[in-house]
Amino acid sequence: MSLFTGKALVVPWDFSEMSQASLQKAIDCVDDPSLIRVVHVATLPPAGEPGVLWGTVTEDSIAEHCQESFAKYCQGKPGYDRVTFTTLFGDPGSQITEYAENENAELIIISSHGHTGLAHLFIGSVAERVVRLAHCPVLVLRS
Repeated sequence: MSLFTGKALVVPWDFSEMSQASLQKAIDCVDDPSLIRVVHVATLPPAGEPGVLWGTVTEDSIAEHCQESFAKYCQGKPGYDRVTFTTLFGDPGSQITEYAENENAELIIISSHGHTGLAHLFIGSVAERVVRLAHCPVLVLRS
């Protein structure tokens, strides 16, 4: 029996083993995997990149590639075929929290890479930003 009320659970996805663990935790927490919304926040290459200049690298092509990669990862995993996958563009922390609010999410399950000290200062922390901006509870998983 699920602990959740039937609202969405949002799982940020960066194709890492840690985000895979977050998705598995979400699958384990719900009776209905169709409640899970996986969101990947991508960036466009710089405007001067040849693919951008020639129009072969677009938001649509990046989103399509991400969808295909995620679908390939999900093959053969029970319940994963019922998960919704979305690719957004922009600042990850802002995009994830805005998406969760738009989906009326009950919970965000995010992994943290655990950077500390100077690495945290220069790299920043998407998980920390999500915790600060989210309208709902956030479960942060550490390795």
